[in-house]
Amino acid sequence: MNDRRRLLRRGLVLEIITVLWNVVEGIVAVAAGALSGSVALIGFGIDSFVETASAVVVGWRLDAELRGRSAETSERLERIASRTAGALLLLLAAYIAIDAGRRLLGFGAEARESLIGILLTSVSLVVMPFLGWSKLRTATALNSRALRADAYETIACAWLSLTTLVGLVLNASFGWWWADPLAALILVPLIVREGLEGLRGQDCECGDDD
Repeated sequence: MNDRRRLLRRGLVLEIITVLWNVVEGIVAVAAGALSGSVALIGFGIDSFVETASAVVVGWRLDAELRGRSAETSERLERIASRTAGALLLLLAAYIAIDAGRRLLGFGAEARESLIGILLTSVSLVVMPFLGWSKLRTATALNSRALRADAYETIACAWLSLTTLVGLVLNASFGWWWADPLAALILVPLIVREGLEGLRGQDCECGDDD
C-alpha cells in the first residue's frame, strides 16, 4: 500500500509538471503559429492545451485515490479520466487532419519561417520524452488506463515536437511550405489509435492490479 501511495504521488507530481509546462508551451506555440501561418505549430500548441486538460483530469483521479476515496469511486474516476483523455486526442486528430489537409490542397496561406517555433519545439523534444516515459512507467506500476492514455498523449506530443520541428526547419531552410502541414499529418494515425483506446476504456495490460 505504501508503494502504491508513493506511485500515486509520483504520478500526481508528473501531472502537475505537465500542466505547468504545457500552459506556457501552448500559449507560445499558438501565438507563434498564428504569426507565421504554421498549421503544424498551431496544432502543436492546441495539443499542449489538450494535454493540459487531460493532465488535470488524470491528476484529479490520482489525487482522489490518495485522499482515500473508495475503490468504486477511484474506478469510476479512472474510467472518466481515460475516456476524457481519449476524446481529447480524437478531437486533436480531427483538427490536424482538417486544417493540414485544407492547406495541402491550397486553401490556406503558406507557412512562413518561425524561429520561436524552432526553439520551442527543440526544448519540447527534451521535456516531453522524459515526462511521457516517466508517466508510462508509473502507469504500468499502477495498472492505470487513464495515466497510460495520458502518457501516450505526452509521447505523441514528443513525436509531434519532432515532426513540427522538421517541418519548420525545412520551411525555413528551403521554403518547402508543404512540409509544415505534411509533418502535422504524420502523427494523426498514432493519435487516433491511442484516442480510441482511451475512449473505449480498454484495460491496461501493463501490470498486475495492486
